[in-house]
Amino acid sequence: MYKIYIVEDDKGIADGIKECLSTWEMEVLIVSDFRNVLGEIKAFEPHLIIMDITLPYMGGYYWCQEIRKDSNVPIVFISSATDNMNIVMAMNMGADDYIPKPFDSSVLIAKVQALLRRAYSFSQSQLNLEARGAILNTSDNTLTYNGTKLELARNEYKILLTLMQNKNKIVSREKLMEALWETDSFVDENTLTVNVGRLRKSLESVGLKDFIKTKFGVGYILESNE
Repeated sequence: MYKIYIVEDDKGIADGIKECLSTWEMEVLIVSDFRNVLGEIKAFEPHLIIMDITLPYMGGYYWCQEIRKDSNVPIVFISSATDNMNIVMAMNMGADDYIPKPFDSSVLIAKVQALLRRAYSFSQSQLNLEARGAILNTSDNTLTYNGTKLELARNEYKILLTLMQNKNKIVSREKLMEALWETDSFVDENTLTVNVGRLRKSLESVGLKDFIKTKFGVGYILESNE
């Protein structure tokens, strides 16, 4: 069952969306604390987020940017602002779709179902990757090792995915930067170092010490055998 999180301050609209999605056997949660959107997302772990732009305290653009720091969860903006500038800004902030208000429930359902298929049906068909007994679960961006499941942040997953796809090969820093930010320009290399450092700490927490090795001046390597 897919889980949908609604961030909308108009109770009538939020309740209407919940009722509509529930008829399609989706589990729906409406935001209860507009100051703690990230906390509620972490606790609920939704497969998709429907968010208004104008919200109490902090707007939808702000929350979208915060979510995108460590999550690829699909985000659909709904708003009465229908001008091109708002639509373009929403996409630039990391949204996956934009639905102007008022909208037909059938349009909402069609867009939500399409996003869910693209985000999860394809990833679930991919094979999981394995190295040294650790399994990278491409369906939910987690790593399993010795029976322990490790939740990976967005950048941690992308780094590990790239390294496991190229295990026993040195992966250049440039290639990892392209995987993370789709560019190797105008990105501080220290940012990559920090992300790799965080990933190493996460891996060590489940017993995978020295899982990623540094090849100084070249890049990183994940060797399948110790």
